[in-house]
Amino acid sequence: MLTIGCHVNFGQNQLKGCVEQALSYGANTFMFYTGAPQNTRRSSIDDFLSIEALTQMKENGIGLEHIVCHAPYIVNLANNKDLEKYQFSINFLIKEIERCNLMGIQYIVLHPGSAVGLEPQEAIKNIIYALNIVLDTTDSVTICLETMAGKGTELGQNTEELKTIIEGIVKKERIGICLDTCHLNDAGVDLDAFDEYLDEFDQKIGIDRVKVLHINDSKNPRASHKDRHECIGYGTIGFDTLIKVIYNERLEHIPKILETPYIGETDEAKERLYPPYKFEIEMIKKKMFNANLMDDIRSYYKK
Repeated sequence: MLTIGCHVNFGQNQLKGCVEQALSYGANTFMFYTGAPQNTRRSSIDDFLSIEALTQMKENGIGLEHIVCHAPYIVNLANNKDLEKYQFSINFLIKEIERCNLMGIQYIVLHPGSAVGLEPQEAIKNIIYALNIVLDTTDSVTICLETMAGKGTELGQNTEELKTIIEGIVKKERIGICLDTCHLNDAGVDLDAFDEYLDEFDQKIGIDRVKVLHINDSKNPRASHKDRHECIGYGTIGFDTLIKVIYNERLEHIPKILETPYIGETDEAKERLYPPYKFEIEMIKKKMFNANLMDDIRSYYKK
């Protein structure tokens, strides 16, 4: 069975609100941040809301084992030039994992980090050091390193860098990988030859480490190193290629998560943004591209 979902907002109703949003989109999984990805403000986990969410998930066939948390962007384990900021990133990731444990979430996706003035080799050593501390301090949750586009000084843009990080981890059983289609494309991977990429990945890292798949089209051509997501079928990767990736038999058990951009509209001098997920999930399930996607989304949310 296809496990397909999208990014949802944690918000005031926390995990319960996430489930309700996912169901409204026709999703059977989802990904969330436990607070805003750009800051440290976090509310305490409400156990009652979590219990209600778990009940709703069970009633609607959503498996807790497929739910994904995403670590905030402010965590950068690659740069230790400012030791206080470096230690803050380590401590904050530990707290995020503890929050995941309270809700029973098994996977947290993490951007490996940016070197920002350091040599890549030194920055990778910093990531390894920090991850070993985090994994030694926490329990259960698997950290999924995300494949990156190579924007700026980002690390994790190829299998070699990811392999090097994993080789330095003591508790390797708690390290996974999140493949992102936009990032792969922008890093230079030809997704029309996705099986060849998986062959290389399996040889160097092991395909069993892939725990999450982010499904995004790209606004930019291959190897642009830009990282700008586009709605499914409206970018340079294309609908047919993404469908082949989504339905690849080697990753059929992996949750697929949409992170595509909201659709904008200016109405009476006010800009409105609408989530595309309900319609994108319909397209993916039917394996049929909707050339009227943008208009359908605007019409639906204006009712």
